[in-house]
Amino acid sequence: MVRGGRTTKALPADARRHNRSLVLQTLFRSGPLSRADLARATHLTRVTTSDLVGELLTDGLLEELGTRTNQAVGKPATLLGIVPDANLIVAVDLSDDARFSAALVDLSGKVLDRRSLDRRGRTGRRAVELAVRLAGDVAGLATRPLLGAGVGTPGVVDPTGRVVEAPNLGWRDLDLAGALGAALPCPVHVANDANVAALGEMTLGDQAGDGSTSLLLVKIGHGVGAGVVVDGHLLLGDRFAAGEIGHVVVDDRGEPCACGRVGCLETVVAAPLLRARRDHPRHGLATAGRRLGEALAPVVSTLNLHDVVLSGPLDVLDGTFRDAAVATIRSRTMPAVGDNVDLRFTSLGEDDVLLGAAVLVLERELGIT
Repeated sequence: MVRGGRTTKALPADARRHNRSLVLQTLFRSGPLSRADLARATHLTRVTTSDLVGELLTDGLLEELGTRTNQAVGKPATLLGIVPDANLIVAVDLSDDARFSAALVDLSGKVLDRRSLDRRGRTGRRAVELAVRLAGDVAGLATRPLLGAGVGTPGVVDPTGRVVEAPNLGWRDLDLAGALGAALPCPVHVANDANVAALGEMTLGDQAGDGSTSLLLVKIGHGVGAGVVVDGHLLLGDRFAAGEIGHVVVDDRGEPCACGRVGCLETVVAAPLLRARRDHPRHGLATAGRRLGEALAPVVSTLNLHDVVLSGPLDVLDGTFRDAAVATIRSRTMPAVGDNVDLRFTSLGEDDVLLGAAVLVLERELGIT
């Protein structure tokens, strides 16, 4: 394995951590199982499985749920399950241009409480202070130990939680994880909002568990971004900017963008602009949908994606906009690719970034994805 840029031998503690995560992941995906079920599903020995289960029971992450009632022969097996409120998660969504939102979420993805604060006009340091205040308010609601805090924010974010660049929030080279970590009594994990929404959709969405391993989620709000999951892995890119389609130039004669260029996709497709186009729905929304389709077609074709998910306001994305985007993708890709595309809306609704931020914590702290 790699540590600090050096290849090192895997340690016994690393193997144990992996196996522990494997047990939790299996129970998260499959629901209550017996020790024997877990051993078969994880391909771990019964001794190793029993040892790990004992440790997780002691830690309070698992509980025994009683015996299986439909067992035909033999001693009834005791079923095990994850304790949903063993730990809680602070999930923070900074993607909306009007407000910052946060929620207290349990280990099953259930929202227990939520808060929001008006963000209008706040950028730079003022926006950071608002995010810190909001996360602190929600953390104060917890009546159980906090597993961690997850944050979905616009912009390019590196793996340490540093925002490299977020033009719409006026952030550049900002240690957002550090700023929040100084105010919260738990680990803090920060990632791009579209990326965490994609994680949330894969893990908690309606299609979770159906065997799907790839999707492209397009997040349309004040800006436009995308999260790409391929073969179960979130793509970050060489400089952590994979999915930044909002700043692809689609109109050389277009409007100025916050990034300094002209005619970027988000100068055409951002939610406030789409709402302004509703007075001319057939022309305005159709044109915007075609622009999105033009930007997505090369990505869909390169990765041969079937599942393309839209996240944003349904009042402008559904109907004319979506139809134009689908038609454009299909007209610009070969039939083997385009005819297979399903352009649908997120099954998590407005909570996709919040729940994705919770999944980010589950992944980083418990190895659950």
